[in-house]
Amino acid sequence: MSKFVDRLHNFSRSLVSPIGFHAAGSKSKSLPMLLVAGLSGVDTTEVAKVAKSNVDAGLILNQSFKLGNLKQTIKAMGDIPLGVFIRGITEKKVNKLIDSGCDFVVFDMKTPPVALQEGKMGKFLLIEPSLDQGLVSAINSLDIDGVFINKGEEPFITVEHLLVCHRFGRLLDKPLVITLPSLITSVELSNLRKASIAGLVVPPAQPVEAFAELRRAIDNLPEEPKHRRGKANVVLPHHVVNTTIEEEEEEEI
Repeated sequence: MSKFVDRLHNFSRSLVSPIGFHAAGSKSKSLPMLLVAGLSGVDTTEVAKVAKSNVDAGLILNQSFKLGNLKQTIKAMGDIPLGVFIRGITEKKVNKLIDSGCDFVVFDMKTPPVALQEGKMGKFLLIEPSLDQGLVSAINSLDIDGVFINKGEEPFITVEHLLVCHRFGRLLDKPLVITLPSLITSVELSNLRKASIAGLVVPPAQPVEAFAELRRAIDNLPEEPKHRRGKANVVLPHHVVNTTIEEEEEEEI
């Protein structure tokens, strides 16, 4: 199984409150958001920096990289899982990615269905913030491991970004990862956490110090109350007894 998928699923399970009774001391702290380093390509210098930056995964964003060099890049990453964002994926490309040891793949909605049939790598769908609500809900029927939300055109996180994240969080039952337009503040980080974002993709070419600072900010976030993703609170009807009428009837008897 994909290492990155396994980490994301552990995060998602930490957001769900268990049903039934549990011991008072059994409560554990929720996992922090996962940190993904965006890579501009397969440059070994860039990869070496990322491998030392305490991230949970790397993601190649450049479409012009050569698949033949991917195996060497994955080796340089060590134990850190590496994924690629790729357009127009074919069965031949899928096989090359598997042979190279690629951990996960991110593809857009124009991708042929062959990408959905692969079972050895993690599979993630990249969606735009403007995606129609009906199509968003339909994503739950796809055999994928999670959803990446594209950063859009704004150069920074906006209120609209946050609303989009909340909207997708309510409609989807899959882990959500957002690609960041830039480095973010602790306030923006806290708001993304409240929107059930499970992972952040940091823009390429960031210094190691930036990753370390963001990791500390994530670890220092206050623990959010656990909830069930996509489930609305149900209010059960209750029977109201009119005690006044009953008392009057008893007096007549």
